Amino acid sequence: MRRIAVVVLATFALAAPARAQLMDVLTAPKTLIDRAIEARSASDIAKDNLIVAKVNGYMGKNTTIQASTEIYEQRLLVTGLFDDKATYDQFQKDVRSIEGVRKLYWQVTYLAKDDARRKALPSWADTVEMGVKAQARLIGTKGVADVNFRTTVDSYGNLYVIGRARSQEEANKAIARLKEGEGIKKVVNYIDVRP
Repeated sequence: MRRIAVVVLATFALAAPARAQLMDVLTAPKTLIDRAIEARSASDIAKDNLIVAKVNGYMGKNTTIQASTEIYEQRLLVTGLFDDKATYDQFQKDVRSIEGVRKLYWQVTYLAKDDARRKALPSWADTVEMGVKAQARLIGTKGVADVNFRTTVDSYGNLYVIGRARSQEEANKAIARLKEGEGIKKVVNYIDVRP
């Protein structure tokens, strides 16, 4: 079993851009278990995986690792900070062309390399840490099915959550826990509420 897990992790590491690789390594064991117990069909999860693979392909085509994705039920959240306008424009065009995306939440921005505002932004490592801690806060929160939520933090300290809550009360509990994180400027809610 351990050998299979190592092979799966190695496969993802070779296929995904560097930013995605780090997140896969940090969250892989829990992610693999979560996907197995998630309240969704295998075909729904497969559709999500296909969309993310296409986004990763476009990152490779544009030779960039400046974007990150989260997806739930073909609702695609893309975050990132680009420093090359032409790459940003082409990547956006490519992502918007992907078939099967029910809803695109485009939270990618362009900011020139020499823009003074970059100095005030949290580092990439800080945003990764905030994102991992955010997802961890949902684990064990009574009344919150953490497997149905995906979180990410952008370069500005905004936390995004996408997924499905079984009730408004569950969504409210999840949002409240996510707001508790140090360095989080605001929580952007893309949670669908339905039993």
